[in-house]
Amino acid sequence: MSESIIAVEHVTKQVQDVSGPLTILHDIDFTLAARQSAAIVGASGSGKSTLLSIIAGLDTPSTGTVRLAGTDLFALDEDARAAVRAAKLGFVFQSFQLLGNLTALENVMLPLELQGRVDARLQASEMLHRVGLGERLTHYPKVLSGGEQQRVALARAFVVKPAVLLADEPTGSLDFATGEKVMELMFELNREAGTTLVLVTHDRSIAARCDRQLRIEAGRLTTP
Repeated sequence: MSESIIAVEHVTKQVQDVSGPLTILHDIDFTLAARQSAAIVGASGSGKSTLLSIIAGLDTPSTGTVRLAGTDLFALDEDARAAVRAAKLGFVFQSFQLLGNLTALENVMLPLELQGRVDARLQASEMLHRVGLGERLTHYPKVLSGGEQQRVALARAFVVKPAVLLADEPTGSLDFATGEKVMELMFELNREAGTTLVLVTHDRSIAARCDRQLRIEAGRLTTP
C-alpha cells in the first residue's frame, strides 16, 4: 500500500456541556492511502461530521492531530491551515453551499481564481460540461434543481484537482434516484482524478462502494 495521505493520530474531541465535559470523539486513530475511498458511518450524533471537520482542519481536536500528506495540520496557524485546504482539499456538502449571487460557471471558477489561475473560466467550463451542465453555465443556483446544484458542487470540488475530497452526506438533500446519479458521478470523477475520498453517509449502499468503512459508535472507532 502506498504511503498514507491522511493520518488521524489519537484524536479526541471534548466540549463543555451544561453538565460538564462531553467527549464527542475518543482516541480516533487510522490512516488512509492515496486513492483510497472511505465511508465514515454511524448513527446520528456519533461524531461523524465532527471527525470530518477535524480531518479538514476546520475544527480542532482536544488531543491528537491530523497529518495531511505528511503535514501536521495542527502545528500550523489558521491561515496556514486554510492554505493547505485550498491546495489539497475539495469539499461537497449536503446543502450544496453554492453562492447564490454567482452563476454555475462563476461558482466553479471561484476556487481557481483564488489560486490565481488565468485559465479559470476555461477549466470551469470544461468541468461543468464534464458533469453534464454545459447548458447551465449562466444559470444561478435558485433556478437549478437539487441534483444540478450538487453537480455544480462536484464540479467546483474536482476542478482544482484536490488530493483529498471530503463529502458530508452528499445525497442527504436529494431524492433517491437523483442521489444515485450524483453518487455514480462522484465515484466516476474520483476514479478519473485519482483522489482520496472520505465521505460521511447514512446510506449503506454508498458506504459499501468504498474501499473501507470506518464505523463510529458513541465517538469511538469500532472498525479501523
